[in-house]
Amino acid sequence: MAPRANWKGFLRLSLVTCPVALYPATSESEKISFNQLNRQTGHRIKYLKVDANTGDEVPNEDIVKGYELEKGQFIEVTKEELEELALESTRTIEIDEFVDKADIDPRYLIRPYYLRPDGKVGHDAFAVIRETIREMNKVAIGRVVLTNREHIIALEPMDKGLVGTLLRYPYEVRSEQEYFDEIQDVKVTKDMLDLAKHIVNQKAGTFDPEKFEDHYESALVELINEKRAGKVIRPKERPKGENVVDLMDALRKSVGGAAAEQKKPAKKSRKASAGQKEMLMPISGKKPAKEASGKKPAAKGQRKSA
Repeated sequence: MAPRANWKGFLRLSLVTCPVALYPATSESEKISFNQLNRQTGHRIKYLKVDANTGDEVPNEDIVKGYELEKGQFIEVTKEELEELALESTRTIEIDEFVDKADIDPRYLIRPYYLRPDGKVGHDAFAVIRETIREMNKVAIGRVVLTNREHIIALEPMDKGLVGTLLRYPYEVRSEQEYFDEIQDVKVTKDMLDLAKHIVNQKAGTFDPEKFEDHYESALVELINEKRAGKVIRPKERPKGENVVDLMDALRKSVGGAAAEQKKPAKKSRKASAGQKEMLMPISGKKPAKEASGKKPAAKGQRKSA
């Protein structure tokens, strides 16, 4: 079942308009998540919204937004007043300009969304906008209101739809100078650069997300499965960092190490396409979920690699 649209409205390029819907392109719902528990009872912790001064619980209908001018002094802003702002981008993504993708600083990228026609009408207009962006090899820049804030959105064609990436405003991006100013100016010799390039060439590949494995998530799955199986959990040895004493020697050894890695068979990712939660042991009394690979889930009590 497809997720619900985060936003519905219109996409407009000059006088060409079509109804569209915006959907999240990513999800973290399959990641292992934890609840906070009372160690003494094993019950979940519940959070209450209370008055900071009286300590009394405040019902939702009595909670309003406020901007703090100075310590303890607030300006109250009502929901109706916020709705009165009524920016055009609340209902319409107006394409303001077209830019080269290379011009967009990656620091400004926030998160991607899928954009598609909403309903049975407007597919022709949507196709015209999509194919124009594709043919011009540009990124369309517009504005959209999500979660009561206006965002800049960059639109690019993907298959039959569009991918819209939210962008940060300049005031949200920190200057690199305060972090990089103290980096020493180091002269890198040609020999060092040649060795480093050789390592890069040995490790050259193509970008394939299917090769990525969330090792921490896999370790969490293994930990939970072991605890459910009643196994004793023993601390694992942590990797130790080493200081590089001779940089040239380290580069030469790295070249040899990269060559040895190339000879090894490619390691297949153990990531389950349906999500990491599919790799958990089935709960007793419940029908186990089928794994995306079609293999049978591990029997209860049997350790399964995560």
